[in-house]
Amino acid sequence: MWTLTNNKEWSQLEAQFDWVRDMQHVPQDAVHHAEGNVAIHTQMVLEALQQQEAWLLLAEEEKEMLWAAALLHDVEKRSTTVTEPDGRITAIGHTRRGAATARQILYRDIETPFAIREMIYGLVRHHSLPLWLLERRDPLKELVSASLEVNTAWLALLARADVIGRFCQDKADLLYRIDCFEEFCKENDCWGTSRNFADNHARFHYLQHDNTDPGYVPFEQPVMEVIVMSGLPGAGKDTFIKRNYPQLPVISLDDLREELDVAPTDKRGNGQIIQAAKEQARVYLRKQQPFVWNATNTTRQMRAQLISLILTYKAAVRIVYLEVPYRKLQAQNKNREAVVPAAALDKLARKLEVPARWEAQEVEYHVAG
Repeated sequence: MWTLTNNKEWSQLEAQFDWVRDMQHVPQDAVHHAEGNVAIHTQMVLEALQQQEAWLLLAEEEKEMLWAAALLHDVEKRSTTVTEPDGRITAIGHTRRGAATARQILYRDIETPFAIREMIYGLVRHHSLPLWLLERRDPLKELVSASLEVNTAWLALLARADVIGRFCQDKADLLYRIDCFEEFCKENDCWGTSRNFADNHARFHYLQHDNTDPGYVPFEQPVMEVIVMSGLPGAGKDTFIKRNYPQLPVISLDDLREELDVAPTDKRGNGQIIQAAKEQARVYLRKQQPFVWNATNTTRQMRAQLISLILTYKAAVRIVYLEVPYRKLQAQNKNREAVVPAAALDKLARKLEVPARWEAQEVEYHVAG
């Protein structure tokens, strides 16, 4: 059974993890966290989590996931906490940055099964959502999107522990908000599960368009499908394409760099490479010719720009994400024809954003080990 650590005594956690040690030096605003610094709050959250009946009913490995998420939920308050001119303390963006840090810890430092790692990522990323969901511009769409990444029942469990594990004047209101979140999830078939749609195209259409009912099934269907590869250098994308899509033309950024003698570190040259690749993509799209786009596509922004182009031509997108354990990745990178420098590979790994299921009509995960 996977576990973050076998010894859960706080003193041992501080000795084992530098990011736990950092928590004692991170202050919090007294209005929302009168208990003190992040270390004090996190210990209170862990205690509150383990006292909840819903947590006690979980399977042992599920308990480990929730416990790890609770330990990590405020890990990046250390990098986002600032004291405002009026004396208030804020940590804007700590959930997004903390989720990325959690993913990196569980990929590079503590070998963790993919599904467990990504669930912990989702719990950290969305741990404040139950408190603020109904204040968002489109609560249902935000909920549906989140339900594709995380178990909402576990999310509510973590949020309750987060509120119970603090001293604040508005605790009753915050707990009521979580109750409302639970009811909203149940009303919209998202409680502990992803929202069901007629098909993947209907789901994608709903998430891509404003003022659309989740029950709507688009009459117009995509005219073709484009395969968009995603994965760090050395993950095996070239081999995967040869094995699974031998009949399709491939637009490879690595091949274009080699053809035009452009180094991976040449930013200006890489801009030209991407433009040349997009022009070739437009040729295939106009012909309604399915093809494979072979590049790392390790950030959401990279994928979004490409997907936007593909959707313009009424094509569907299938993201194929490949991953191998970090040590194996480093070894396979060294055996590539176009070896990525170790520092560059490490930087790419730190910025890795695994494709979410809502990013395209189809998202496949092929994870070795």
